Amino acid sequence: MTIKPIYRRVLLKASGEALMGTQGFGIDVSVADQIASDIAEAKELGVDVGVVIGGGNIFRGVAVASKGGDRVTGDHMGMLGTVINSLALRTSLVKLGVDAVVLSAIAMPEICESFSQRQATAYMDAGKVVIFAGGTGNPFFTTDSAAALRAAEIGADALFKGTQVDGVYSADPKKEKDAVRFARISHEEVLHRGLAIMDATAIALARENNIPIIVYSIHEKGGFGAILKGGGHCTVVAEQ
Repeated sequence: MTIKPIYRRVLLKASGEALMGTQGFGIDVSVADQIASDIAEAKELGVDVGVVIGGGNIFRGVAVASKGGDRVTGDHMGMLGTVINSLALRTSLVKLGVDAVVLSAIAMPEICESFSQRQATAYMDAGKVVIFAGGTGNPFFTTDSAAALRAAEIGADALFKGTQVDGVYSADPKKEKDAVRFARISHEEVLHRGLAIMDATAIALARENNIPIIVYSIHEKGGFGAILKGGGHCTVVAEQ
């Protein structure tokens, strides 16, 4: 029996740190391959997938600013880190026979195509996985905000946030043993409680465009597909 996915088009946000695996820096190819495998499974279900990857495994602009450097230059360096990660994920997808394209918010035609909403949706309609690189193309905006923005632009039914834990908790479960996991919570309550699943700009943008945020562990192999089939371990952030 063919399983009908609960979402038709989604945006997956993966942190750059997730790509490190057990390394302290850079890209663990086995992790990139696992994420690619999960995306391939989603494609087999008939789901359109867009992806935004952070760059924290390579560089963080705020690290420059915290040491007295120029935040704008630091953020530009971080954007380049996201391009490196995007190219790595595309390589992993192509190895699996998944047609994927990288669209960058910063023009670099020798490396990848430039982003436009029209081209992105055309590629997704054609069945390609679209990887959005370069954040929003602007300093002071995180890749979380870029993910919420791209989700709205492609008409995504949901924004998947792949994290280090299997959902949204009342506190950091790695530090607080009594932290409570939510099965469902509203965008408004996430903002009110100050729960750090994504930055406030991203949460607000998702709320304004009525896009649910699905928070799950990106390290759980097959977890992405399980949620798309209506199961899996996750927290749904949506208006009640």
